[in-house]
Amino acid sequence: MTLESILPALAILVLLAAVGFALWTHLRTRRMLDTLDQMLDDATRGDFQESLYDESRLSALETRMAHYLASNAVSARNLAEEKDAIKTLIGDISHQTKTPIANLLLYAQLLEEQDLPPESRGYVSALEGQAEKLRFLIDALVKTSRLETGVLAMTPKRHGLQQLLEDAASQAAPKAEAKDIVLTAEPTDLTAKFDPKWTTEALYNLVDNAVKYTPAGGRVTLRAVGYELFCRIDVTDTGPGIPEAEQAKIFQRFYRSPSASEEEGVGIGLYLARQIAAGQGGYLKVASRPGEGSTFSLFLPRAE
Repeated sequence: MTLESILPALAILVLLAAVGFALWTHLRTRRMLDTLDQMLDDATRGDFQESLYDESRLSALETRMAHYLASNAVSARNLAEEKDAIKTLIGDISHQTKTPIANLLLYAQLLEEQDLPPESRGYVSALEGQAEKLRFLIDALVKTSRLETGVLAMTPKRHGLQQLLEDAASQAAPKAEAKDIVLTAEPTDLTAKFDPKWTTEALYNLVDNAVKYTPAGGRVTLRAVGYELFCRIDVTDTGPGIPEAEQAKIFQRFYRSPSASEEEGVGIGLYLARQIAAGQGGYLKVASRPGEGSTFSLFLPRAE
């Protein structure tokens, strides 16, 4: 066999070997990608379990991915257990405090009906006020914790804004009337996507704040403005306004402005309103200048 006849045969063998190696590499890479895809599908369903893999270099990626997904699965289980524990704790706090607070209010009302000296009546009034404040605080903390941990889920759907404005205004009407404040909800035919129960509570917190800090004889106005993606609900008051340095702080939990120390409150209403807005894809803003009143704006999404 001559050299001229051997060289073509060797070339064919090399070509076949190269094709075979390329095919083997392609199949192995395809198997690895299929395995990774299956891992991600299992992780998405929450039933990922780590398996044994060989020690080849291509399999190293599979092994690292398996370790990552396994650690994520453990973290997800731990998070679910912590949420269950928090849910139980919240339920216990709500249940265990409801009866004692109700009893405090009942006994305070009974004492008010007794023939007490004037100074004692002042003590009873203070006791009732503090019990009411404690009940509000516990309720607000329970609601906030349930929202933060996902125990309570909101169900936003498309609704008209007119009923939302009227419901929030009607809840705040007695306080506004007591201070001779003109409380107005301007008519609107706009619609947005929101949970009526929770959003009414968020908007009421804004209106209640406006009434609380507006001097007697002032005005509080609710109006809705439509945009392409959002609806904006403005709560405008003729109160003292908020300094710019404090505007970023007022939505923090338990924040109380030094200038508002004389007013009743625990500093959680605006925080709760912001949590409710964020939970529905919305947000809150404030525009204010000292001496010129404030406008709190609740933005709600219009699109699905």
